[in-house]
Amino acid sequence: MADVEAAKSLSGLLSGIAQKVYYNNKEITEELLKHELYPELPEDEFKALHQKMKGLLKSIATADMDQAQLEAFLTAQTRKQGGGVTAEQAAALSRFWKSQRARVRESLLAQSRWEPGLRGLSWRVDLQTAGSRGDTVHSGPVALMELELGRAGQDSEFVCLEFDEAKVNQVLKKMADIQESIDRIVHRT
Repeated sequence: MADVEAAKSLSGLLSGIAQKVYYNNKEITEELLKHELYPELPEDEFKALHQKMKGLLKSIATADMDQAQLEAFLTAQTRKQGGGVTAEQAAALSRFWKSQRARVRESLLAQSRWEPGLRGLSWRVDLQTAGSRGDTVHSGPVALMELELGRAGQDSEFVCLEFDEAKVNQVLKKMADIQESIDRIVHRT
């Protein structure tokens, strides 16, 4: 019976850590988890357990481990001398990850997005050929761009930008510089 209670407490601890770290539940605190799940455990032992589970969960979530990777990782952790995990802890982590992987992944993706996000972009090029009195206008083409921006759960906002040929060339140059920087970083790693 004690094993069942220990498994429930550990499962609760993992859920609590996920609620706080991945699901932004501000009501979950380390103190609350200790009080609710491990009231008899000395403070320093609880802190060590909490940190270990939080670190393992972070490693698993950051790598977005599939079942095979998770099993290999947990097997290595159970064999680790001094500071590894017990078979029961490995089983609890495995059960937790099987049920929560998709939700944790979605939360991490949402946290990594910039807000507001770009929801849409439309553009056109206008060419003026004659002025209001019929005289020829020699100004070049004008690029008009409309950006649709929005935050999750809110209505879109629209921003209109106008570019002459020189500004379009500047934007294209900046985009090329960004691509070059990305390529350098990708090929270095």
